Amino acid sequence: MEIMQTTINAPVTVKGVGLHTGKAVTMVIQPAPEDHGYKFQRTDLEGQPIVEADADLVVDVSRGTTIEKNGARINTVEHVLAALVGLEVDNALIQLDAPETPIMDGSSKPFIDAILEIGIKEQSKEREYFEIPENISYAEPDRGVEMVAMPLDEYRLTVMIDYNSPVLGSQHASISSLRDFNKEISSCRTFCFLHELEMLVDNDLIKGGDLNNAIVVVDRVVDQEELDKLAKLFNKPGINVKQEGILNNVDLRFQNEPARHKLLDMVGDLALIGMPIKAQIMAARPGHAANVEFAKKIKRMIEKTKRDKKSKSNAPYYDPNAEPVFDYKAIDKILPHKHPFLLVDKIISLTELEVVAVKNITGDQYFFAGHFPGEPIMPGVLQLEAMAQAGGVLVLHDKEEPEKWSTYFVKIENAKFKGMVLPGDTLLIKMALIPPIRRGICVMKGEAYVGDKLVCEADMMAQVIKNK
Repeated sequence: MEIMQTTINAPVTVKGVGLHTGKAVTMVIQPAPEDHGYKFQRTDLEGQPIVEADADLVVDVSRGTTIEKNGARINTVEHVLAALVGLEVDNALIQLDAPETPIMDGSSKPFIDAILEIGIKEQSKEREYFEIPENISYAEPDRGVEMVAMPLDEYRLTVMIDYNSPVLGSQHASISSLRDFNKEISSCRTFCFLHELEMLVDNDLIKGGDLNNAIVVVDRVVDQEELDKLAKLFNKPGINVKQEGILNNVDLRFQNEPARHKLLDMVGDLALIGMPIKAQIMAARPGHAANVEFAKKIKRMIEKTKRDKKSKSNAPYYDPNAEPVFDYKAIDKILPHKHPFLLVDKIISLTELEVVAVKNITGDQYFFAGHFPGEPIMPGVLQLEAMAQAGGVLVLHDKEEPEKWSTYFVKIENAKFKGMVLPGDTLLIKMALIPPIRRGICVMKGEAYVGDKLVCEADMMAQVIKNK
């Protein structure tokens, strides 16, 4: 079953403050076209630069994931990216009027709720997944970090954390599908240890922190004087330590909320791969630095797979200077189709079982006048028609009087459109007979290419009939 790409129905606006900068920020998530992916835009900077959500653009992972391009920096991208991935939204432009996304309550839930209120819409192009072909591993032995992505026809994640803390202990969290993300993971907030909180404050960080957007784990004995100091610092009437070993600023939403938030972070960081993946991900002691390196490793495999696929492309070779098997005039004598419905310009290869045809897509084609005239695209049905006509040449060319025969569609199956065909393109069409022709019925596998890229494919059945 084809799964189509998605975007949001309308702009989504979320206002808050950045966790580390403390600056007020308005974030607007805009709908985006197919194949756009996730991109951030700094609307407060000259030229309103755009920064792609790309693992290779990560410049800092110290207290969150930060990306930067040409001097435009976006801090703490992981929570909003996790929300988009968790809702399986493929395309969005995330606009910010400050350098950092709003921290909200420290989870992805506020973003998800805002998006669901606006709604998600299906787009016209199929979603492309990268299916992990073999185990991909990453490890940092000195920190006990281990990660592996294994082949699976789904996106499943399991995370284990262990900080040698008597409060947290060892925790696990998992989801078997992204459909579980909203209910099981999205509301889980970031956490830190008390000693980290003090360090962050001393270094003038977490200016936007107010103890409402993080779980604070108390990892040592603290006296009342210190608690009173923290209460004053964060403008709280009073702070104490709960029996569970966390400050009383928040109540846990899940007993293993820290592990669930680490899984949330991982979903957001792995969005930097650049495309949805299918894999079983298992991670021990993950963090932003390891997540990003793991994302880069997966991205490198995707790039290698695409290079290998391109080098092994089934696209026919085309030399425009070579003498064709049949030119336009010869094709006109074989097929019953005439201008403006003759959609094959020449035949460059012909065997008993296979034909390769060429259709030059010029800007003056009659169908461009009414088919997305501002953004002309060759209609998919005409791509199929061109393929069928090429198949017609294959089955009719050796008949004594081909003009007295016609081929008619009986069935089209598994038709897929994988790329747009535009003015200026050269469409290479390959049609191959699958079984021999029996009782006038022929079955063919059709493929159409622009360069090395497959843009259309279909299985076709036709009947060869002598004209009356």
